[in-house]
Parts: sequence; structure tokens; C-alpha cells
Amino acid sequence: MSLACLLVSASATTTLTLASASFDLSWRHSVEKTEWRETWIVEGGRLHLTEAAVKGSGAGMDPGKGAALIDGWWVWTPDLPPVPNLTLAASGATGGGWRICDGTICHEIGAEPGEAIRLSPCKG
Repeated sequence: MSLACLLVSASATTTLTLASASFDLSWRHSVEKTEWRETWIVEGGRLHLTEAAVKGSGAGMDPGKGAALIDGWWVWTPDLPPVPNLTLAASGATGGGWRICDGTICHEIGAEPGEAIRLSPCKG
């Protein structure tokens, strides 16, 4: 099992050590109050989105191309290149924050309104 880590930064920077290079990022949509989940892999100093799933649709959260309905979730594989970082809003309007789970431990970030949060792979 290979370890990876993420830098979580807003007003301060925190390092999250992951049990593997893969993690799920999930949240509730601020308008629809529907759950959204993405699976990311830390590879080559970048973040690569490998799967997305949404439990419903509407208000800018329609399932992606090729989505299949599996156990009540629309699931698809986005065709996007890896990115150097992710910027997550911390609006406080979702009833919770962003949840990062690595299969072992989950961390909640951005539950309170505040600065945008940036996720990026650790260097080295």
C-alpha cells in the first residue's frame, strides 16, 4: 500500500497523510442538498479525477457523459487531465463541509464559511 499526502490550505496549511494514493472527495450540493462524490488519485505530483457520482440531478449537477445508474447513484468516468490542485469553496451553505476519505480515515474540511480551500499533492 503506498502512502500519499495532501496539503490543505486556506488561512493555515494542514498536511493529510493518506493510506493510499486514492481518496474520495464528497459533499452536499448547496442548492439541491444532494450528495456528490469524486474519486481522485495522487500521481506524478498532480490530482487525477477517476470517477464521479451524484445521487440525483438538477441545479448544475447533471450526471456526466456515459453515466450509469448504480444503486441510486449516477456514476461516470470523467475524461479530464490531471490537475496541480483543487480549489474548494467554504460557503457554509451546504450543512457540512467537504469530506476526504482514503478508505481508512475521513477528514471534514470547510464546514464553516471562510476562505476557499486549496488541495494539492505534497511535494517530493
